[in-house]
Amino acid sequence: MTPFLLYMARASLYLAIFYAFYLLVMRRTSLFRFNRAALLLGTVLCHLLPLLRLRTVMLPEVAPMSAAILAQEAAVPVSATAATPFPWLSVLYFAGIAAVLLPCLLSVLRTLRIIRAGTTVPCEGCRLTLVDRDVPSFSWGRRVVMSCSDYEKYPTILAHEQQHIRCRHSLDVGLLTAVAALHWFNPLVWIARAELRLLHEYEADEGLLNQGIDATQYQLLLVRKAVGEQRFSLANGFNHAKLKQRINMMQHKPTSGWMRLAYAALLPFLAGTMFLCNPARAHVQNPAQSSRGIIAVDDLAAMPDTTGRTVPFSLIEQKPTFQGGDINVFSKWVSQHLNYPEDAKKAGIQGRLLVAFDVCEDGAVRNVQVLRGVNESLDAEAVRVISSSPNWEPGLQDGKPVKVSVQFPVIYQLK
Repeated sequence: MTPFLLYMARASLYLAIFYAFYLLVMRRTSLFRFNRAALLLGTVLCHLLPLLRLRTVMLPEVAPMSAAILAQEAAVPVSATAATPFPWLSVLYFAGIAAVLLPCLLSVLRTLRIIRAGTTVPCEGCRLTLVDRDVPSFSWGRRVVMSCSDYEKYPTILAHEQQHIRCRHSLDVGLLTAVAALHWFNPLVWIARAELRLLHEYEADEGLLNQGIDATQYQLLLVRKAVGEQRFSLANGFNHAKLKQRINMMQHKPTSGWMRLAYAALLPFLAGTMFLCNPARAHVQNPAQSSRGIIAVDDLAAMPDTTGRTVPFSLIEQKPTFQGGDINVFSKWVSQHLNYPEDAKKAGIQGRLLVAFDVCEDGAVRNVQVLRGVNESLDAEAVRVISSSPNWEPGLQDGKPVKVSVQFPVIYQLK
């Protein structure tokens, strides 16, 4: 999984927790403006939390990773370099984004066609477009689109759409549409998007009632106009299917302002998720304090530098890259530059050796050494080639370049 997809998966988990809390606790409250702000701010916060990297520490008793396992993670043997697998997961993810954005694009084109077919007339606080045919009234940006008959018979509809414009509801819809496209696989995101649009209607209804409009007559108008389907997915429309909830909310007893503090109950859940979503950092005894006295090669695979300046390849947050690719690209480069020593070839010597080296903060390869050798000439050739490596892009830990220790297997095999 690429770092971007891993980031999106973590953000989606935070969003699921946040939206589930809203649906279970805050959905039926009458704190419309506060809930709307909380949904928007929480959505942004859920995309920032994955960028905060907290680290837990494992106990020293945890068994160290073996060199063989680390080598499998680090590279593909030179004599049998595997082809890079096709990124099916990435293709599926971006195909899902395209499937969400395409209907939105068609909706925008249909809306523009409706606007071009209408007539723009002067109106205070908005750009009003009147259409001869019967279309559901809606607002989009700072524009209100209405049929001529609705404009003449129902001035309340225009006042309702102007409430959407004053509250800048179109910006909210655009943000949640982008979030739904990025998290199309998360059903709670789609539910939260629908709930935000319902909050827009609650807020617009509340604004009209505060202006002194008769609630009974307004509710009768809603019932009269609540026919047909919603045509414009990116616009705020007067005609919505969840009419019963809107009427019930108009009659709802105002929620106590203390209910706003309920969002504080989210903090333990988000904090716990942050620790679960961050990898553990191994804590190993200093070699001089090891009870065994001798550190085996397998122990070295999981042991970070005790000064904190070297991070093992398997534990680095952002792995170093070679010529724009992963370590498989480096494996191919070594394979192209490696020569089979003649004396070993004549003697029929072959085998697998394990080389360790550091990718330093400046990308240079240093401290090349053989951890497990096969033959003197074979070992020397592997060290020569790896030591001549071009610079890498250094690995990043907490956003800063650090030295990364790599263990790299080289297989000499005679055909």
